[in-house]
Amino acid sequence: MPITELLERNAEKWPMDPAIVELNPAIEDPRKLSWKEYSLIQSTVGHPYRREIEWIVFNEKANRVANMLIHRKVVKGQKVGILMMNCLEWLPIYFGILKTGAVAVPLNFRYTAEEIEYCINLSDTEVLFFGPEFIDRLQSVEETLNQHRLLFFVGEQCPDYAENYYTLVADYPSTNPNIEISEEDDAAIYFSSGTTGFPKAILHNHQSLSHAAVVEQKHHGQQKDDVFLCIPPMYHTGAKMHWFGSLLSGSKAVMLKGTDPEFILDAVSKEHCTIVWLLVPWAQDILGALDRGELKLEDYELDQWRLMHIGAQPVPQSLVKHWFDYFPNHQYDTNYGLSESIGPGCVHLGVENPHKVGAIGVPGYGWEAKIVDEDRHEVPQGQVGELAVKGPGVMTCYYHNKKATEETLSEDGWLYTGDMAQLDEDGFIFLVDRKKDVIISGGENIYPVQVEDFLHKHRAVKDVAVIGLPDKRLGEIACAIVELQPGYTCSEFELTEFCHDLPRYKRPKKYIFADVPRNPTGKIEKPKLREIYGGLNIVKGENES
Repeated sequence: MPITELLERNAEKWPMDPAIVELNPAIEDPRKLSWKEYSLIQSTVGHPYRREIEWIVFNEKANRVANMLIHRKVVKGQKVGILMMNCLEWLPIYFGILKTGAVAVPLNFRYTAEEIEYCINLSDTEVLFFGPEFIDRLQSVEETLNQHRLLFFVGEQCPDYAENYYTLVADYPSTNPNIEISEEDDAAIYFSSGTTGFPKAILHNHQSLSHAAVVEQKHHGQQKDDVFLCIPPMYHTGAKMHWFGSLLSGSKAVMLKGTDPEFILDAVSKEHCTIVWLLVPWAQDILGALDRGELKLEDYELDQWRLMHIGAQPVPQSLVKHWFDYFPNHQYDTNYGLSESIGPGCVHLGVENPHKVGAIGVPGYGWEAKIVDEDRHEVPQGQVGELAVKGPGVMTCYYHNKKATEETLSEDGWLYTGDMAQLDEDGFIFLVDRKKDVIISGGENIYPVQVEDFLHKHRAVKDVAVIGLPDKRLGEIACAIVELQPGYTCSEFELTEFCHDLPRYKRPKKYIFADVPRNPTGKIEKPKLREIYGGLNIVKGENES
């Protein structure tokens, strides 16, 4: 069924129950803000700190958006963009778009003006909802964007090139527009993260969205009394598809604006959150704050917190083991997915398999998986190959990119992920690395994730990224960019000695101590690192002892 029917059901079944809470703990005391800061926040979130909507209000707001768009001649299949930070308005606008039969196009809030323009043109987006944070970026491309497009500003001080969302939407009815929608209809375009190049537009239908909701609920067992803490950006499939489990169960979700460890534990405590999805850096920050005594668990009410899960990037085994030192009663899950497979869950560890931490897991509910060679034939157990997945959540296509679609999606529905993996004797899949990130050094394949996992065991290492640098003799050598834990020091010699337990060819030949950049969904930005460090001169023989 179309995902919009779940919202209608919740509004009818639990009208006055809380649906979405927005928290902005950084502004708990607005007196500490400058007038300019306060004005910007007010125009984004209304009243500072906490806002809440019930299921009936959520649904009515979505209906008003849908009826406004229909009155403005938006028709089924038309593309409507969302360029907004996480806020209480985000999901009602998204569902309002879907209720018209139009295609929602969420945009990355980190895009430059040129990237925004590129993605809007690539996706044929004709209507755009945007927040106050993007006024300046859109101003520079406004003349191009304003041609034959509707621009709706979600804020108080509307720029002259747009229309004010709040003023318009209040005049439209809160009743369901009753546009006929089927599972096969196009629903949303998401953009690839850009970690392997410029973003591609990924088209999904309503079946993909509905299946994501079922997968999430099957994996994590959301019940009506669960409370999901959502921190990552809503433009990405990860955050939204995990929240779909709350939509299916009719349970409350908390949208937290901020990633400080204190903010996270405070939100879990005060909102009685039971499920929290973290990215690796946020989990590391929480553990670091607890290790240093900056946070104390006894200061928070955390007994109801039952599940912590991580996705979007490989998870160091050492991190999960350390997590259990502080939270021994937590369930844990690793979630693997791509925007092309409607986000997390096509492969997952499973809360019943903590003994397999380190694996990304087994095929998710309704999914199949296999590991193949260059000719797309399955490889024997234990051999490294490319991971392929198949299921109801596979994308329809890369929009306006037939060549990339044919390279990635087979005629019989297999999605070739570009991730290298291997299968163990128990049928669990272990991620080895991105196909494009494999380092070939002296004829040997080095999979950076394996080296990164090893270095994460060092007490001084907070984060690490391994990339290939050019070398005249070996072709490439492995270089480790290492971000240290606060208060720790470490030398290149110390890490070289630490890595003696690795096979000789896998040992990094160079170490650089610097921050490890990650995108908003937690993935290491390796193209950026290769751009920064790719021109370094490498001394032959360095660290080869």
